[in-house]
Amino acid sequence: MLNLFQHLLKSITYETLKQVRGDRNRLFQQPVFYYISPIIVFSVVIAFAALIWPIFPKWGNAPEKHIFPLYAYAADEPRFTKEGELTFLSKTGRKKIIHIDIEIAGNDYERGKGLMYRHSLSDNAGMLFIFERSGPLSFWMRNTYISLDIIFADENRQIVTIQKNTKPLSYVQIPSKRNSKYVVEVNAGFCDKYGIVIGDFITF
Repeated sequence: MLNLFQHLLKSITYETLKQVRGDRNRLFQQPVFYYISPIIVFSVVIAFAALIWPIFPKWGNAPEKHIFPLYAYAADEPRFTKEGELTFLSKTGRKKIIHIDIEIAGNDYERGKGLMYRHSLSDNAGMLFIFERSGPLSFWMRNTYISLDIIFADENRQIVTIQKNTKPLSYVQIPSKRNSKYVVEVNAGFCDKYGIVIGDFITF
């Protein structure tokens, strides 16, 4: 009986060792890709995270108002749509200086999108931003490929601040400095070309 038990124990031990050796051999017979695939997947995830990270604004530096929604970052370039006309008037005598076609940004989505993704803008065209109430405003040039002159006007439609030659694709805040209700964006150099200055008026 004892001999039978010993023989059975030896058989079980021998079969177990064979299985362990077989598993080990099979493990080391796997192709190289089997071992490096987890590293590749991990690297791809890290690279993807680094790629999409700039999509999100720098929340710590962004102003409390006008944090633009992510849906504003569409990839396709929008076409200019004429929705009205705007005239710049001189501060002395309110004489006509220049007349342009305008696209109007009158709600949160349109104001958030602005002139993003445009690669060109006609010299006689611009975008008019209309806000519900007068107050301090701040813009930036995220996803905006063309340099602009940004013109801030108060509730009386008088120009109070002009920010010239803005830097494309910049996160730097562009403040109104004074309370404003209307903002006009035109090509960089527009104000110098036509003599638009603080104190002039807009009408539309």
